[in-house]
Amino acid sequence: MPDNLTADSADIAVIGAGIIGVACALQLARQGRRVLVIDQQPPGHGASFGNAGHLATEQVFPIADASILKRLPAMLMDPMGPLRLDWKYLPRAVPWFTRLLLNLRPAPFQRTIAGLRALNESSLAAWNRLLHSIGQTDLLKEDGSLLVFERAASRPAIEALLARMRQQQVPVDAWSASAVQDRAPQLSTQIQGGLFFPRTGHFLDPYRVVCELVSTAKAAGVQFLQQEVQGGQLQAQGVSLITPQGRVNARQVLIACGAHSAKLTAALTGKQVPLDTERGYHLMLPHEHGRLPFAVTSLERKFIMTPMAGGLRLAGTVEFAGLQRPPCMERAWQLHRLSQGLFRRDLNAQDATPWMGFRPSLPDSLPIIDKVGDGKVLLAFGHQHLGLTQAAVTAEMIAQLASPSTHSGVPTMDAYRLGRF
Repeated sequence: MPDNLTADSADIAVIGAGIIGVACALQLARQGRRVLVIDQQPPGHGASFGNAGHLATEQVFPIADASILKRLPAMLMDPMGPLRLDWKYLPRAVPWFTRLLLNLRPAPFQRTIAGLRALNESSLAAWNRLLHSIGQTDLLKEDGSLLVFERAASRPAIEALLARMRQQQVPVDAWSASAVQDRAPQLSTQIQGGLFFPRTGHFLDPYRVVCELVSTAKAAGVQFLQQEVQGGQLQAQGVSLITPQGRVNARQVLIACGAHSAKLTAALTGKQVPLDTERGYHLMLPHEHGRLPFAVTSLERKFIMTPMAGGLRLAGTVEFAGLQRPPCMERAWQLHRLSQGLFRRDLNAQDATPWMGFRPSLPDSLPIIDKVGDGKVLLAFGHQHLGLTQAAVTAEMIAQLASPSTHSGVPTMDAYRLGRF
């Protein structure tokens, strides 16, 4: 790209080079459009780099329920708890949590479930189409996932969750302790049983998925610019974006920069979006191969373990502390301590690497997928824990919004409109 970008630089400028932005860019390029992807980081170096790798189609419930009120004292007091709210961030978090609580009322709560179900039920097929189109189907293992419990006292909670899942038509099987041992023999014999979700899977390397999509996108003509988008304005012929190198002009813009999307959305639409970030952590164990056949989550310990090409990834733990505070990597190392006792032999943490990333979350747990500003502004952000899961179907929905005659099989858009806020 030239230093002076004042010319008509692209048909569509995609802001954000994570899994959602890159997947959307590829779909848009396949429609014959000139696409430019802009991000201040290299592709895939944000939340897409370090997610749990779980294709979580079973997660059809909001990120919180009414029990969050009981957990609030622990969120504030326990710095290593699975759900942490930083005291210093509390004043900024209160409006977001207030909206979250309002969305726990029966009607909005059911709307969220319906919206998540619609996306998740389409996600696996969309991923299969996308990976097949780039010749990388081996990156996704469709081998299910398992939620285990260790205490007899947890059985009523598991049975209640099983009933809720079946009510929402989520494919799920109840496994006994012996069934868990048959399929995952390295897990502790103290495990009482679990729920197996057969229509889920995991990615062997989430970052490589982004890289393969980038490679295919470049071959399709997509250009990538590593710059910060500092602002923008709508103009008669499209959108003008401000970068340190100059202006980027495009007929349309797609805002898909995750937790960083609110500022540019406000500049281009006048809408203040209640977007916050859940800071998620992982610990990668490079010497752990073959421990698990699929992703396993602990009900009581509240974290997930995913087998990958580079080892075993321990992920989970949510922290509300905003975008500016430095990471607390002790929370990543806490994941290894949480794993102790889940296996017959403790996991090897030698050469382990910690990581923190920002999950973009809206108080109703649904993303924004929309076209506004007289069709000049496309939006695809706010997918909370489900960005990887919903990336392929989101890309198909954005392609549908950009060219309404295509992709007629995608979920209806109403639940994901910007105007709901």
